[in-house]
Amino acid sequence: MNGERKVPEASGVDLARQALAAAKEQARARGAAVQQKRQAGRGGLRSGARADGRDPLQLGAALERLKTERGWEMPMAVGGVMGRWPEIVGDDLAKHCVPLRYDDDPAERVLTVQCDSTAWATQLRLLAPQLVARLNADLGQGTVRLIKVLGPGGPSRRFGPLRAPGSTGPGDTYG
Repeated sequence: MNGERKVPEASGVDLARQALAAAKEQARARGAAVQQKRQAGRGGLRSGARADGRDPLQLGAALERLKTERGWEMPMAVGGVMGRWPEIVGDDLAKHCVPLRYDDDPAERVLTVQCDSTAWATQLRLLAPQLVARLNADLGQGTVRLIKVLGPGGPSRRFGPLRAPGSTGPGDTYG
């Protein structure tokens, strides 16, 4: 044998089952077509005793359906992480580090976090690999690839007594 398996041919009973299944499917299709034709003759679709897509839904079910239809699973999941930040990273870290945004571009998938001091930014950079693993375990593998840590925002140094008009800052003298 050349590695080929011989497929057994269908026997009479199997052929009969296949024919019956095909006949049932054709009957369902004809019945659906007749039903649509009847409804169109009555002026469109009308609600009946059976459930269909137009029936009222509970709010949670409607939101789940909308989330699935629009492909919002990942953005909503990441938004949930932003709301549960203290329970994910711990209270100490959450007091000093705040998630700002999430870039869901498939090539990047970066969570940007801002810390209120350089010491906490350094701490978060050291914890970043473990935090990425924890977030991916919670959201699904590959949801967050990188955590971008921003330090505290310093005051703007655009105006001052020793500022030359039209200069762009310290970099303008060096190049």
